[in-house]
Amino acid sequence: MESADRHDVIRVQGARENNLKDISVDLPKRRLTVFTGVSGSGKSSLVFGTIAAESQRMINETYSAFVQGFMPSLARPDVDVLEGLTTAIIVDQERMGANVRSTVGTATDANAMLRILFSRLGQPHIGPPQAFAFNVPSVSGSGAITQDRAGESVKERTFSVTGGMCPRCEGTGMVNDIDLTRLFDDSKSLADGALTIPGYTADGWYVRIFTESGFLDPHKPIREFSERELADFLYKEQTKVKLQSINMTYEGLIPKIQRSFLSKDRDAMQPHIRAFVDRAVTFTACPDCEGTRLNAGARSSRIDGITIAEACSMQISDLADWVRGLDEPSVAPLLAGLRQSLDSFVDIGLGYLSLDRPSGTLSGGEAQRTKMIRHLGSSLTDVTYVFDEPTIGLHPHDIARMNQLLLQLRDKGNTVLVVEHKPETIVIADHVVDLGPHAGRAGGEVMFQGTVDGLRSSRTLTGRHLDDRSRVKDAVRTPRGALEVRGASTHNLQDVDVDVPLGVLVVVTGVAGSGKSSLIHGSVAAREGVVSIDQGAIRGSRRSNPATYTGLLDPIRKAFAKANGVKPALFSANSEGACPNCNGAGVIFTDLGMMASVSTVCEVCEGRRFDASVLDYHLGGRDISEVLAMSVTEAESFFGAGKARTPAAHVILERLADVGLGYLSLGQPLTTLSGGERQRLKLATHLGEKGSVYVLDEPTTGLHLADVEHLLGLLDRLVDSGRSVIVIEHHQAVMAHADWIIDIGPGAGHDGGRVVFEGTPADVVADASTLTGQHLARYVGT
Repeated sequence: MESADRHDVIRVQGARENNLKDISVDLPKRRLTVFTGVSGSGKSSLVFGTIAAESQRMINETYSAFVQGFMPSLARPDVDVLEGLTTAIIVDQERMGANVRSTVGTATDANAMLRILFSRLGQPHIGPPQAFAFNVPSVSGSGAITQDRAGESVKERTFSVTGGMCPRCEGTGMVNDIDLTRLFDDSKSLADGALTIPGYTADGWYVRIFTESGFLDPHKPIREFSERELADFLYKEQTKVKLQSINMTYEGLIPKIQRSFLSKDRDAMQPHIRAFVDRAVTFTACPDCEGTRLNAGARSSRIDGITIAEACSMQISDLADWVRGLDEPSVAPLLAGLRQSLDSFVDIGLGYLSLDRPSGTLSGGEAQRTKMIRHLGSSLTDVTYVFDEPTIGLHPHDIARMNQLLLQLRDKGNTVLVVEHKPETIVIADHVVDLGPHAGRAGGEVMFQGTVDGLRSSRTLTGRHLDDRSRVKDAVRTPRGALEVRGASTHNLQDVDVDVPLGVLVVVTGVAGSGKSSLIHGSVAAREGVVSIDQGAIRGSRRSNPATYTGLLDPIRKAFAKANGVKPALFSANSEGACPNCNGAGVIFTDLGMMASVSTVCEVCEGRRFDASVLDYHLGGRDISEVLAMSVTEAESFFGAGKARTPAAHVILERLADVGLGYLSLGQPLTTLSGGERQRLKLATHLGEKGSVYVLDEPTTGLHLADVEHLLGLLDRLVDSGRSVIVIEHHQAVMAHADWIIDIGPGAGHDGGRVVFEGTPADVVADASTLTGQHLARYVGT
């Protein structure tokens, strides 16, 4: 029995990662287990930081052994025993890479299968699958090579590769026009700092290559360059030059800018680089390929009158119908695989996307569901799938389909581990692990593990709130006016006219892909006086943390400096106070090339990030590393009274606590925050602004059932203070609490884009003609 148990469970004993308090759990294999608990209670530390991390470590060690120990090992999670672990596939909320060449189609198998299909059936026939790939250029060449074949020499004189890349835009679909006046001041010489590009300082290497190349006179104003000098300065192709006995590559300013800045997705750029690009560069759809990324040959081949560019631009649900209508026995297995892949998009609630949609524009929830597509058709069994809140961004109508997909993976013989707060998903679990009792250091304990019925009767915080149902408001606020939206047609919106009430709590809802975000972000968020807070990635490096992002670190550093009579720069891990070994990062990063980087705690500062001499200075009995290790709640008390009293810091900490982030550590890397935590961090920074209208995009993301009440209280305080609040949301508790609901639909993509109902929550429930109305009516029990 003991042996059987060992093979039927994943056994975790003595897990202490982050805030976990020496916990032990047995997770049944080939079952669906949901991990829940208040935000910050330790769910992710257990699932991702311990179980998934150990699986990745084991894979890394196996690969390292295969390449004879070339790669360093990942650190083992802080756990005593971890048995029964199978290979883990992690499907998290991280947005997909913002590479300009990555699309929904290239990120899945759909584009590859579509290219093969056109190479077989397309007329006229133009070549193999790569002839339809916008990432493959057409190249040709000639020369002579000698091959030995059974004593014979055969000379090959020519070669050619037929690719699908548009030669003008190089497969990006966009061309740019660079304003030269934004790159340099032509009244100055290069030696006098003529270049105005970020990072191009007069004494830096970028400029020295120009000034010491011998092609230009560095002391001559650019406007006085000869025609040859100007051509070399702006457009010269890559050429080897020698600077102080060092071989360097010289190239003109325009190709250098295009290669170093414009080859990256705008959203992946650092803020100051993005600002420069916005000033200096105008992007337009490529006139040669009309934004399709493909050359004329790839756009000429058709199947039933449809080109591959037209197929990729179709809504995926329509493309699935088109593929279903193709009947060609010679490619029957290929058509079956393509149909399955496209149907998976529809089943998972992404049928409104198109294959040519840039992957960097997907939301966290859309990116996670797109990653799932790769696994739904997999034949693998006895694999551990790990999901991080897969219901993010889903309407209650869509959650039911997501649940079926999770059960489908389980029924193939896989172990499915899900971190989740939505009761609709918790109730389908075979096994539930509830962590708590609170967040941060007050959490990290297993409050319950067992069946859903057992959770209901357990009286834990989750158990008590699992079957919570809100009532619609008896009385709603009276609007003070309205924001008029007329003729909105962004993305799938169909010439929408709507008045958004002011001075009240407005909830904009509808199924995923119906056009909610297009309406609000496209027609409301950019207006004067509107503060828009979305779930987009927070700009900053892995050195950034809540203290640096909110500006909290500045008053803290000044308080330390004043108390000790030294410079504030000493108390910055990014400046003079940094540990010299890790440069203030606290960890040493080892780049493994094609695999994820490995980080190890710095042996000198032991992860504290500061030079040892800096830690001799104290404020209120704490050094700067101890302060950054505090939670927001602890720091709020620390800076609110006594010798450490710092009013400027205390105000910021109060805002962080107000948005439900009291459990976060001040020095926690921003890269570790969930989408919901990032949004609430943004909200905290904006609470002090004077905006009259607040727009929030799914603020309940990552919130436990009990935490939603706290959020609703904050939204009420914002409205009662005279502000207008517009929330894009699917959570029924928020809908029931609204003063006004705008329901977009009725479906997704081209089946949506219309206002299908607007009124009070009571009106929506009484009408019950829309999907939102039907689900809200069931939620409030009418």
